[in-house]
Amino acid sequence: MAEWWSIEVLNGDSPARQWQATYSSDLIEAALTNGARDATWHIDSWGVAFEVRFEDASQWQAFRALPAVRAALDSVPDPVNGLLIYPGRGGSSAAGRPRRPRPAPSAASAALPEPEPEHYLDLTSSAPPDYAEAAGPRVSYVACSP
Repeated sequence: MAEWWSIEVLNGDSPARQWQATYSSDLIEAALTNGARDATWHIDSWGVAFEVRFEDASQWQAFRALPAVRAALDSVPDPVNGLLIYPGRGGSSAAGRPRRPRPAPSAASAALPEPEPEHYLDLTSSAPPDYAEAAGPRVSYVACSP
């Protein structure tokens, strides 16, 4: 099964893009001539990432031991903290396998409020509603003359 490997170079005294411009063709040529199935560069504000896919780990080890690759890795802009090499794709790339759904947090199990009763108008009767009964007693002020 094919395996991805990542080489991340962080900005240092000089930008990592400048390092990429210098060593990109050497790294790609070394990868392809040693059995790489795929290779790609990613450029970001923090630096650059070179991702390469080999069929097995022995091809990766052979690639990693090449003098051209060792020379490129020895000349990164920040030699102390600016080089990350690890199996798998870069940190901002998609996962190799889809993630499994996680259980909902316990806060999601709170009871929902009861639904409000629906207000509706009964249109099945033919008589209009008696508004006089609903309004209460009716008082009339009619002046009567003697």
